[in-house]
Amino acid sequence: MDKWLWAARFFKTRALAARACELGRITCNGQPAKAAREVHAGELLHIKNDGAEFEVKVVTLSDIRGPATVAQALYLETEASKELRQKLAAERKATPHFEAAREGKPSKRDRRELARLRGRI
Repeated sequence: MDKWLWAARFFKTRALAARACELGRITCNGQPAKAAREVHAGELLHIKNDGAEFEVKVVTLSDIRGPATVAQALYLETEASKELRQKLAAERKATPHFEAAREGKPSKRDRRELARLRGRI
């Protein structure tokens, strides 16, 4: 299982794929999958990784990691999975992006703004 997930480019390393199996983020035909489990063509996999959730049907098997175009030929993603991922991506784009807090000592200008906000000036 972990080798196929790595070859299909769902995870960057086999160790990450094996860890996802241990944590129960990979299911095969509704059952939790172990990293050492063999994958067979026609099985339905539900994969949760950092990027998104995928529901795919295994088309072919591979033990080697090839280019992305070859990796995409290993599986077919269900229509429901594609729609859900697109919907979530649109929601992420719509949310406002906040600037992270600055690190280190505030500048003189920042200190003046803080003083003004606190009503000291």
